[in-house]
Amino acid sequence: MRLGFFTMPMHPIGKDWQQSLREDRDAFMLADELGFTEGYCGEHTTDPEENITSCAMFIASLAHVTQRIRLGTGTLNMPNHHPAATASAMAMLDHMLGGRFILGISPGALPSDAEIFGNIDGPRPAMFLEAINQVLQLWASEPPYNIKGQFWNLSTERTHIPETGMGTIPRPLQRPHPPVVVTAVTPFSQGISEAAARGWDPISANFLLPKWVNSHWVKYVEGCERVGRTPELANWRVAKTIFVAADDRTAQAYAMGTDGPYYYYYRSLFSKLKRRGALGVFKEHIDQSDDEITLDKVMEKLVIHGSPARVADQLAMLRAETGEFGTLLYAGVDWKDPQLARESMRLMAEQVAPNIR
Repeated sequence: MRLGFFTMPMHPIGKDWQQSLREDRDAFMLADELGFTEGYCGEHTTDPEENITSCAMFIASLAHVTQRIRLGTGTLNMPNHHPAATASAMAMLDHMLGGRFILGISPGALPSDAEIFGNIDGPRPAMFLEAINQVLQLWASEPPYNIKGQFWNLSTERTHIPETGMGTIPRPLQRPHPPVVVTAVTPFSQGISEAAARGWDPISANFLLPKWVNSHWVKYVEGCERVGRTPELANWRVAKTIFVAADDRTAQAYAMGTDGPYYYYYRSLFSKLKRRGALGVFKEHIDQSDDEITLDKVMEKLVIHGSPARVADQLAMLRAETGEFGTLLYAGVDWKDPQLARESMRLMAEQVAPNIR
């Protein structure tokens, strides 16, 4: 089992933006130094808490200060980007990273982003599908292009100059394209089956209850079998919220205390989902009442914390419940205490991971 990194960059409102961006970059550079195999970051345009507004720009800032770690968009919200802009920018990013790029995609989930981009009342899943299809078609086609869709029409027929290549979308370094991953947050996600049938791979979100995580493997296998693809455990990534400290007492205080960054992360996520009537992601069964879902119960089920030995034991129990998977993605939170945050990642890489491989 490999160790990776995944962050929804949730920072306290009012925290200096330069500081939070610097700490987020430091986390990825530290992950590279510690041997994490891959790392992903999310993006939102209109959320002051999740303040990486472009995961592609953020990843580009890491291209020449990391050496081995593969870096991915986690995720690029496809309906909010023009397919031609996505194709050219992601191709450039793959070249900047020397082929270390992973393309993580989704329809996007933040309502205020959808509103600002004018698609809040639109068929976002259909826009997502058309956008990624057009990106892949651009990378697989020769100019001049004439790709017609319901939402975007892409053409360079009027302006293409064969002698100079003007009117050509650049292609990524990895051929035919970088690996594609999708993040799933709901039990038995049909999106995973569709992705697997297209050769893409799943990430199970860190806020999915452990009892539902294995349903993603079931759907992944279902999609692979539909097209005769061999399901590979190595291709399945599972994100978990983890904090490791030298002792259990320190870990309990920092990971579960109401003034800590883990509590802040889940309180913010919980309140946003509750406001949208979307607490189903935290439910033990489909008929469970929203009133039964509390923040404390959610954190008890989703935050793994303790000394290295205790965390290793909890991860062993997790794998007994979910089944084996290829990569464990350590979920990042705000660095309220940079020393404890760095130490947690170091202990995870040097003392926990070797014991669970």
